[in-house]
Amino acid sequence: MPAFLLEVGTEELPASFVDEAIAQWQTRIPKSLGELSLSTEAIEIYGTPRRLAVLITGLPQRQPDRDEEIKGPPAQAAFKDGKPTPAAAGFAKKQGVELDALEVRPTDKGDFVFVRKTIAGLPTAEILPELVNQWILGLEGKRLMRWGDGDIKFPRPIRWLVVLLDKQVLPVKLVSGSDVVESDRLTRAHRILHPKPVSLAKATDYIKKLATGWVKVSPQERKKQIAAEVVAAAEKLGGYAAIYPQLLQEVTNLVEWPTAVVGKFDPEFLSLPPEVITTVMVTHQRYFPVFTNAEMGELLPYFITISNGDPTKSAIIATGNERVIRARLADGQYFYQTDLAKSLESYLPQLEKVTFQEDLGSVRGKVNRLGKIAAAIALQLQLNPSASADIQRAALLCKADLVTQMVGEFPELQGVMGEKYALASGESPAVATAIVEHYLPKGASDRLPQSLPGQVVGLADRIDTLVSIFGLGMLPTGSSDPFALRRAANAVVNITWTANLGINLSALLAQAVADFAAEFPKTKSEELLKQLREFFLQRIRTLLQEEKGIDYDLVNAVLGEGDPEYSDRAWQDLLDVRDRALFLQQIRHNGKLAEIYETVNRSTRLAAQGNLDTIKLDPVPTVNPQLFQKHCEQAFYDALVQLVPQTEAAKRSRNYQQLVKSLSQIAPTISLFFDGADSVLVMDENLDIRRNRLNLLGLLRNHARILADFGAIVKS
Repeated sequence: MPAFLLEVGTEELPASFVDEAIAQWQTRIPKSLGELSLSTEAIEIYGTPRRLAVLITGLPQRQPDRDEEIKGPPAQAAFKDGKPTPAAAGFAKKQGVELDALEVRPTDKGDFVFVRKTIAGLPTAEILPELVNQWILGLEGKRLMRWGDGDIKFPRPIRWLVVLLDKQVLPVKLVSGSDVVESDRLTRAHRILHPKPVSLAKATDYIKKLATGWVKVSPQERKKQIAAEVVAAAEKLGGYAAIYPQLLQEVTNLVEWPTAVVGKFDPEFLSLPPEVITTVMVTHQRYFPVFTNAEMGELLPYFITISNGDPTKSAIIATGNERVIRARLADGQYFYQTDLAKSLESYLPQLEKVTFQEDLGSVRGKVNRLGKIAAAIALQLQLNPSASADIQRAALLCKADLVTQMVGEFPELQGVMGEKYALASGESPAVATAIVEHYLPKGASDRLPQSLPGQVVGLADRIDTLVSIFGLGMLPTGSSDPFALRRAANAVVNITWTANLGINLSALLAQAVADFAAEFPKTKSEELLKQLREFFLQRIRTLLQEEKGIDYDLVNAVLGEGDPEYSDRAWQDLLDVRDRALFLQQIRHNGKLAEIYETVNRSTRLAAQGNLDTIKLDPVPTVNPQLFQKHCEQAFYDALVQLVPQTEAAKRSRNYQQLVKSLSQIAPTISLFFDGADSVLVMDENLDIRRNRLNLLGLLRNHARILADFGAIVKS
């Protein structure tokens, strides 16, 4: 069966686009082939800095024939007095069939003419050229460009095309203004090691032929080789290489024939904080640092870079990289020593000159606001004076390093340098740790702050950002979230949950909005507070489902669907909403939820026809026993009386397990009320009796509401 090769040759592509393009093709190519009934044995997609390629094996010679049913004109227009009209003749001619091949069949819109015909499959060689254009021009990316005077968009100019079906070159032409690239069997190998073109006799020669030209086309193979060479090089140095996944992925897409090259730097630079050295290496130079051990505590004065050049010139390559890193580290050393000449606190006045946001004033103003929020959190947590003082000090200094020379040159080190400079200035370890931790988490996979001051200052910083940006009306829309407000709100919730901080988010937002409105009088406080609360409710809902794995209906049950009682509870107590959701998921899995579901859910639905508020728990004097007509009503009433103290205790202690146990114990009694031999008709004609019975059900609903809204739970 035929094999097909497409290679798109380009100028050096951005490393990130190589990954993006491979991911897109992995989805789109199989889908487009499947839509055309072209089966395959394997689809392999490759990428290097200079090429994207797909090798498909096991293709058929042609599409399979397919039977197709085509709908024509209405029968009354196609036939008159049993004879075909011009409409029928025209339809038959268009479809290439005789008139007697037409069939009349009923549809929802009346009788219509249909024709069945077999459509012959096209040769695969005729289909693929059009698909090639779709695959290439359909690629999406952040930085697409036009080159020359044409309209084709691609991250870099396309220089050659290889399009082979076995040994046959399929005709494909990309025209971008005056630039024309036509398909051929000629590819290009390594730019330095094999500058001459390479001719491919057939599609399946691709990998071996390119390998002889010093190009390893498989990203997986390059990544594996790079990791192995880096580890081996570090072992020869008696050290341990830190192979950061993101760096490894990026370097993989920057080389076609990787060679590990070891360089060294002056040991005097080891006096710099290791974060400075690794930032220079990893972020700026794409080097792999070498540590003394696997714990990555102390650095060795070496680095490992991955060369895409001539392996025999590794010594020259190392020397060039050593000159570069020496200059970068010398800059870092100067910045570090200059910054240390002043205390961290002395940098605070300079924050007045740093803009937080054009309409929100300076970073110094932000520091003042987040300090107030941090104080409010400390007050809610009832912290001792020492802890509160550490928090206030950390809040004051947390942004001071932004105006240091080191962070000005290496923004990635904000917070990290703040910690170093705080310790050098004589600040307590708790304050220094909070300064670096308040930025955490920086990404989805990053760790959360571990110290209480770091957690509190981190919460305060994000709450201020949310209030401030929302206050300007810059809410996230769709996928647009330039200020990362969703991530900020997620961090507030996750830090609170992970650290089990008993904060009242609703009160914190209200105070922050009030303080913001005092500084910015045009603020519409009520609208702003409503928007913030709704935004947090969305984030809580998302985190419960996506991170905690809670079923959607159980999330609805604890947050309510348009129910202000539940949303208020969520804002006021993030820990409680988490615990109730996790508990519901647990009892669904162990079967305890099923024991009470029918009676509580049925009671909840019927109680909605009454007018009892959702707060009352005590049947006295809500229910009048004098109106009871059957024993099951009295039994229901007595069960509720016994349930009141148990529910009150569960409410105070949040012992929802005890609440469910109590509900489970009275479930048989409630079942008799509905379905026993002595059961009642809830909706009695006598309005007083009806109201009395609905109140019984409403009280049971209210007890269950301490845990969740059972009306939102779907039986499973």
